[in-house]
Amino acid sequence: MKAQTATPPTKPAYLQYPIIPAFPLTLVDGHTITKNDLRKGEKTMLFIFSVDCDHCKHLTEDLLKNIDKFQKTQILMVTPFKVEQMKEYYDQYKIKNYPTITMASEPTRQIMYFYDLHYFPGLYIYNKKQQFVKGFEGTAKIDSLLYYLHK
Repeated sequence: MKAQTATPPTKPAYLQYPIIPAFPLTLVDGHTITKNDLRKGEKTMLFIFSVDCDHCKHLTEDLLKNIDKFQKTQILMVTPFKVEQMKEYYDQYKIKNYPTITMASEPTRQIMYFYDLHYFPGLYIYNKKQQFVKGFEGTAKIDSLLYYLHK
């Protein structure tokens, strides 16, 4: 009988620890950063993407078309894929031309477990104090993201 007792579901780590995770992230040039390297006092949008996800590609295109609306936001694009695969995406979308976007690789996939992410993209908004505000799994509209960034 005890074997069939349901255990209460545990909250994903990002809700238990509602701050930007400190995983080491590898940039396109091979340098490693953590959340301590992010700009202080700015809102952050963490965009977890797959290099072969069509929804992620569409969202990236929408984001770049509307980048002027995200001027006061640092955008941290993180993929669980290796740097070489990320570099193709980085080059395709000319990310180096967007100073508010930092793209990084986290190939250990710890970030996937931290956010309990099942579908790409994952979008997580943090306030100026790096505290969690809102998360989206799967597609999200630019207007929804801006709404929570401007709260």
